[in-house]
Amino acid sequence: MGFGDLKTPSGLKVLNEFLADKSYIEGFVASQADVAVFEAISSTPSAELCHALRWYNHIKSYQKERSSLPGVKKPLGQYGPVSVADSTPSSAPADDDDDIDLFGSDDEEESAEAARLKEQRLAEYNAKKAKKPALIAKSSILLDVKPWDDETDMVKLEECVRSIQMEGLLWGQSKLVPVGYGIKKLQIGCVVEDDKVGTDMLEEQITAFEDYVQSMDVAAFNKI
Repeated sequence: MGFGDLKTPSGLKVLNEFLADKSYIEGFVASQADVAVFEAISSTPSAELCHALRWYNHIKSYQKERSSLPGVKKPLGQYGPVSVADSTPSSAPADDDDDIDLFGSDDEEESAEAARLKEQRLAEYNAKKAKKPALIAKSSILLDVKPWDDETDMVKLEECVRSIQMEGLLWGQSKLVPVGYGIKKLQIGCVVEDDKVGTDMLEEQITAFEDYVQSMDVAAFNKI
């Protein structure tokens, strides 16, 4: 398994194809699997790689919360399509809180100097932890947007929905779902920051496109 070399265009192309029908590397919410792949990429995917670029920008938005995302990081060779092997060069390990040796070696003889260093490191560690910002509450929402009839321009309808931009809102994948009599509804996902964007706000702005939109319903709502 793997994506080839994620630091090259060919590796990013494999990633783009892998994400064509997926929102995340594993499962249905952002996790340490996404963080592991994100950190292996050395540059932003090009606009031609639309699926990889959409995923990259989404995971980038978790800049302050990446370490708190669920799951455990695994080697890159345990992600991606089974037909491709990982060949991404390893990077130098980043400075991490877990690398701080709070207590020194068990084999070192206890001394006044060792005790002082232990206390100093513990104080630095606690100070660093205290400076970390509070976790921003986010939700993953799946919306059903229904047109008036089978003659509604669904391409234009989706264009109108995606034109809604606000702080704390990130649009995701979408698809058309048949509802009967030749009519299809737009099913589109988004991730929102709970303190900034609510479903009532989304419904008000989406239904404002009254030439195309008959109604909007929340199909799924999950806390991240």
